Amino acid sequence: MKKYILTCALLAAAVAVEARAARPSRARLQEQAVEAMAEADSLRRLSGLQGAAIDSLQNLLDRMEARLENRARTARESSDKPADPEQAAADSIADLQFRLQRKQIESTFDTHGLTVLDTLDSGNDALHVILYANNTWKYVRNRAVAKDSTIFEKYWDTTSLFPYQEVDMSSMPQSVVIDLIDSTKSYHYPYKGAVNPRGKYGPRRGRRHQGVDLPLKMGDSVYATFCGRVRISKYVRGYGNLVIIRHDNGLETYYGHLSERLVEPGTWVEAGHIIGLGGSTGRSTGPHLHFETRYYGQAFDPERLIDFKNGILCRETFLLKKSFFSIYSNAGQDFEDEIANEEQDKKEAAEKAAMRYHKIRSGDTLGAIARKYGTTVTNICRLNGIKSTTILRIGRTLRVR
Repeated sequence: MKKYILTCALLAAAVAVEARAARPSRARLQEQAVEAMAEADSLRRLSGLQGAAIDSLQNLLDRMEARLENRARTARESSDKPADPEQAAADSIADLQFRLQRKQIESTFDTHGLTVLDTLDSGNDALHVILYANNTWKYVRNRAVAKDSTIFEKYWDTTSLFPYQEVDMSSMPQSVVIDLIDSTKSYHYPYKGAVNPRGKYGPRRGRRHQGVDLPLKMGDSVYATFCGRVRISKYVRGYGNLVIIRHDNGLETYYGHLSERLVEPGTWVEAGHIIGLGGSTGRSTGPHLHFETRYYGQAFDPERLIDFKNGILCRETFLLKKSFFSIYSNAGQDFEDEIANEEQDKKEAAEKAAMRYHKIRSGDTLGAIARKYGTTVTNICRLNGIKSTTILRIGRTLRVR
């Protein structure tokens, strides 16, 4: 028990250091760094701290101390220089360009089945630190304190898929910067598996497909991709069992064809929360997850954000361009089109399988070839773009069916 109490105390101190580091006041940064390091020295003098858990938390505290010291040094150096508006603007642009760079961000660890040891104060009333039994921890927002922004109020509708009729997309800027993750916002793949080649985003044969299809087994777990609030959880014609989650950066993610829905409208979910089970409900051609990403109802390619095969998020900050939106994306997915595409695929596959070819040998004539394959000279000529008088060259291949 003593070891556990000291572990929690050490983690609480580490989180308090991190919380103080995030405050915007530069004037107190050096003072905070001194205070934090004094706290760390005091804790290190505590006797009897043994084991991998304590070592891990001590390493965390050391990293936070180093981060504080670097920030204090940067603040001291910056305070000695006169403010330069042009340099500040250039630094801001450089920072944004760095955040927009493509990165490989692994899925957050799965907390399902893990025992919560304790909930600790972070030094910020809007944030808690959850300590798990496997020596892991993460920030979780205190929803009672951290007030939801108007993103969960404006155009909020738990029955209509598309509550954005009044939104004038012509007034939207050509691009919008969207933060996908930070220290309090996590990511988890919705389902890990390669996108069905026939289920990629975009038009096929003039028909629309506004998401991606991820083949899965009936009953496989489907996860919330980012933290957010459930807006829709119901059976919808076409989509079948559908869950829509709105995230506090304005994005919405759609999870369709579920065999079972495990969340209700209005529920706050963390990234990695199991929201449903894979299935084939609605207008579906077999078990798969139909996954969409939308901004104010406008669909764009989810593969711009996620490498589904490896389960990796491609960037932490996303530049959403207006040009990414489909010309068809002012309403829900038309699964009649998806079924038509599937039927056409099967027809073309059957036709390809039925094709027969003949390699011309010495002595072959069109008449003899036609009799051999139960067809006509006219049909062979049509399939190959030749005439009945065309000289047959040995080694040439003719399509006969």
